[in-house]
Amino acid sequence: MSKANRQKIDGAELTDSKIVIDEAKGLVFSSEEDLYSHFTHEISSLEKEFFKLRRESMDLPKDAFSKYEKNLSPTLETPDEVWEDRESIPGKTLMIYLKEFPEQIVGKNGELPGKEDFLFHVAICYMTANVPSFVYLHFPSKDIDLVEHYCRGELIYDRSLRDVPSGALEGDALAEGDRLAKGLYDSMLKVRSKTDIHEEKFIDSSHLREESVEEADEIWRATDSMGNTLVTFVKEYPDELKEGDLWYIVVTIEDEPSLSHALLFSFPTTDRSLVDRYRHGENLQADEVVQENSH
Repeated sequence: MSKANRQKIDGAELTDSKIVIDEAKGLVFSSEEDLYSHFTHEISSLEKEFFKLRRESMDLPKDAFSKYEKNLSPTLETPDEVWEDRESIPGKTLMIYLKEFPEQIVGKNGELPGKEDFLFHVAICYMTANVPSFVYLHFPSKDIDLVEHYCRGELIYDRSLRDVPSGALEGDALAEGDRLAKGLYDSMLKVRSKTDIHEEKFIDSSHLREESVEEADEIWRATDSMGNTLVTFVKEYPDELKEGDLWYIVVTIEDEPSLSHALLFSFPTTDRSLVDRYRHGENLQADEVVQENSH
């Protein structure tokens, strides 16, 4: 654990060969040795607690930790939860970042995991101006009891309470909290295959959105039960993935007077049956529609 910490000083600013953690509090160090010497009490205390709580038989082997080093950055950048802990180390405020990585543990036969097999990453940090500037301790774990032990103090951020789903993209109505977009998006998530692209990976295909509208293979118009006219753009990308086909779907709402379309949400999918669900209503030609930004 201490070795992992020493390999990366997240958020620290290097100025004239000095390591700046919190200049206002005098936390400026001439070397990593001086830096870790300053924080040795906190690191030792937290590592001692971790190894005392960790259940070897219930968790990842220690020699596998390096495989999950890559999860530290997304844990700090897009956490699921952040807890403020003022009690564990007297006189110190610790910020605990937690993130779940369900797609990273797969069964022997390629099946997706059950909830008890999901992977988590925990990072305990020093904060400077609301940004993690030093990581005391971080680790991966599939032991939910261990992870829940670090859900302590005051919960100051909970991603699940936000209105914006992780699959929302800049420029769509879903990212703006639109109720219609959210309802349609949630319905899509319920019927998609469990083996489909994970929601948090939607952003990796966001570069396909514009092309999928401008050069759609199929365009479908249908009216829902509330009288909204929805126009869906479908485009297949057979060469985008190494294995299997990929489709990108863009769902819009039509303004009848102008026949323009406001973007509700979009997503990639490898689920052919899900694509078929959007093939209903009137099949349009591409030159019959006009695109505009989300409302």
